[in-house]
Amino acid sequence: MGAIPILAALFIVVPTLLRPEITNVAVNSDDVISIEYSKQHLKKISFGLTQNIGAETTEVLTISNDGQASYSLTKNGYSAPDVKYQLSKEEVTRLTGLVKETGFMQIPQTSFQVKSDLNEYDKYGLQITLDGKSVNISWPDQNSTNEFIPPLISQVQTSLDGVIAEIIK
Repeated sequence: MGAIPILAALFIVVPTLLRPEITNVAVNSDDVISIEYSKQHLKKISFGLTQNIGAETTEVLTISNDGQASYSLTKNGYSAPDVKYQLSKEEVTRLTGLVKETGFMQIPQTSFQVKSDLNEYDKYGLQITLDGKSVNISWPDQNSTNEFIPPLISQVQTSLDGVIAEIIK
């Protein structure tokens, strides 16, 4: 039953995603967006009879409406200094357009089950607030689940990974 809205959204959104560049027609100068994107590389740790899943690395990217971005990295329990970055107005507009015009804000809150036999996998989290409305989604990488990760989520993930690559280069 929960898959019906996702499938309906896919049929509407896929033509938009197939365009080489997403236009910013629906973006208003009054739009207020904030983005928090996290990536974790998780690994199963065995303590003899018990097991726990812990993060080897955690990356967090935060972007505010004015383009101020902050990137933090924690690796093996040690935090690196945060890296500050200023996105251009055009980049913020492009990200806002990607979220607003593709229907991302209408994605239902869904959880994706991870395969039980995995010892390590990547997990992503995304919280977007656009004009006072928030969407919070978390998902594993596609190879770690038997469920279908919508291309819309992957498109936003790719864009935010590109921002991270720009910040840390």
